[in-house]
Amino acid sequence: MTLSADPAETFRQEARDLLDTLEQTLLDLEHDPGDSALVDASFRAMHTLKGSGAMFGYDEVADFVHEFETAFDRVRKGKAAISPGLVVIALAAKDHIADLVGEPGQHAAKGAPILEALRQTVDTGPETGAAPAAKGPAAAAPAGGVRVRFRLPPDAIAFGTDPVLLLDEMRELGADRVVGLTDRLPPLDEMDPSGTYLGWEVTFEAGISAEQIDDVFLFVRDGMELTLELLQPPQAPKDASEAAAPADMARRGREAEGRAASSLRVPAERLDELMDRVGELVIAQSRLAQIASAGDDLNLKAVVEELERLSSGLRDTTMGIRMVPIGTLFSRFRRLVHDLSGELGKEIDFVTSGEETELDKTMIERLADPLVHLIRNAIDHGVEGPEARGHAGKPARGRVRLSAAHTGAEVAISIADDGAGLDPARIRAKAEQNGLLAPDQKVTDQELYQFVFHPGFSTASQVTSISGRGVGMDVVKRTIEGLRGTIDLTSTPGQGTVATLRLPLTLAIIESMLVQVGAGRYAIPLSAVEECVELPAAQDGKAAGRNFLNIRGRLVPFLRLRELFRTQAERAEHQKVVIVSAGEARVGLVVDQIIGNSQTVIKSLSKLHADVETFSGATILGDGTVAMILDVSALVGFGQAYESRLRGEQLGRVA
Repeated sequence: MTLSADPAETFRQEARDLLDTLEQTLLDLEHDPGDSALVDASFRAMHTLKGSGAMFGYDEVADFVHEFETAFDRVRKGKAAISPGLVVIALAAKDHIADLVGEPGQHAAKGAPILEALRQTVDTGPETGAAPAAKGPAAAAPAGGVRVRFRLPPDAIAFGTDPVLLLDEMRELGADRVVGLTDRLPPLDEMDPSGTYLGWEVTFEAGISAEQIDDVFLFVRDGMELTLELLQPPQAPKDASEAAAPADMARRGREAEGRAASSLRVPAERLDELMDRVGELVIAQSRLAQIASAGDDLNLKAVVEELERLSSGLRDTTMGIRMVPIGTLFSRFRRLVHDLSGELGKEIDFVTSGEETELDKTMIERLADPLVHLIRNAIDHGVEGPEARGHAGKPARGRVRLSAAHTGAEVAISIADDGAGLDPARIRAKAEQNGLLAPDQKVTDQELYQFVFHPGFSTASQVTSISGRGVGMDVVKRTIEGLRGTIDLTSTPGQGTVATLRLPLTLAIIESMLVQVGAGRYAIPLSAVEECVELPAAQDGKAAGRNFLNIRGRLVPFLRLRELFRTQAERAEHQKVVIVSAGEARVGLVVDQIIGNSQTVIKSLSKLHADVETFSGATILGDGTVAMILDVSALVGFGQAYESRLRGEQLGRVA
């Protein structure tokens, strides 16, 4: 096993994963308190945290988790029941562990009240009378002698597991004989000092249950090999599940071993560097293809075709590595909903779907904050309180659904609630009050809802600790547009609101349409292109300015990119209009020539150009020249602003 240069960072990363697991299992236990598998999963996370913390010098973590584990052991033994109050305290303990890991030496004193509250809850809470019932096959093995063979994962010792302690525990259970298995010992010069090569065979002449054996390996099950063999089959098992228990235990051990070997942790920086290298390869391959197309060398063209096939496969594979199931993001919000439900006194069912939908890891990281804002708003503003829901004939428990699905080259993420819905009249009144909308101006509901994303816009009657200041939704829209995505709102009064985010699959390499304006070439993300039309002769000869096209009965504003970019080169005789969209809004971009589609490797602009709204990045073309990537959302915004201004002028003339 290769450890990172900073062992402490290795522990911190592992601790974050274990704390995430602990949080999810605690939240699951609140809804399913009788599931012993969830209790065992919580204990495994705690035990691994304790062992790793002690090994890496995080003694505060090890000591606190030990006390946490000791108090929670009453739950595992059936002496205390899982309750909402216990889950709240356990979640607070989990948060404290995160503080101890993140800032050693700063928070230890804050742990005592949490542990005291935990002890009082498990000591005074109702007893269950028995341990939580296991789901699935019974854990007990039939009476009679049992031979146990086990091998720990290769990295078990490196991560703090002591096989001697496991063997001592089995001796306490009545093991009669322990034999070491040396058949997999490698030559001495090939041994890793931290590796685990021995196996063990432990014989119990007297009867012992599979549940007792299971308890011994509770915290090291993942990745280990474990088999049970009956020395004397029973006369007649009470039921089939008893006879099946040893086989089921072995099966679970094999499944855990398979899961442990199926993934490999790689630093994110290495993936980013690999993506950069693949991007450079795509650019070089494009340049070589352009050179080969200008000559008659058939051998060179054959090599270029093979290189294109290989680089295309490498690009797709690398992008696939960067893709992460969005469920890794969705799981973070369960705690948010849990805490908000308690704070606001609302009962909320949080439902997720489409967790397997994959998205670029960079997108995942940048989506967390916008989704937090949207979920908070759905719970605070959308879902009514229990009393109001009763008057409206709704169930007392509200529902917030978070879902994701692929739609072509995009991912659509929806946040839906079953609350009161948006009030168009209140939104319009606030928009008119803020001077954003003329009193008699006609707008659709979709256009009206977009005012919610205007800075400082809020229809809340009072400011709370959660929302009501008009801060957040404008940030949400800017963040989504920064990801080259769009956000739309739909609402049905009395039934709820749905916010839908549409995002490209990746920010690294995209399909684009290459256009020419004067002497310059520009890339337009193909996912935003709706259609291309020729600029009518009547519009072509008009004076400088922004105008409208009639596209199948709908007026679409268009921008002359020559004017926007102040191009001095001679204008093309027959100009084209590329119709692009961002959400429900559309705008036409007048260009001199449409060159064609291409794979575009996105390069970020420097900090000096961060304020340039027209461009979202740059790319290197096959001939080595640079082409700017147009920011479709910004250009659509320009078109909308012009359209609104024109409507205002028309209203002024009528008045």
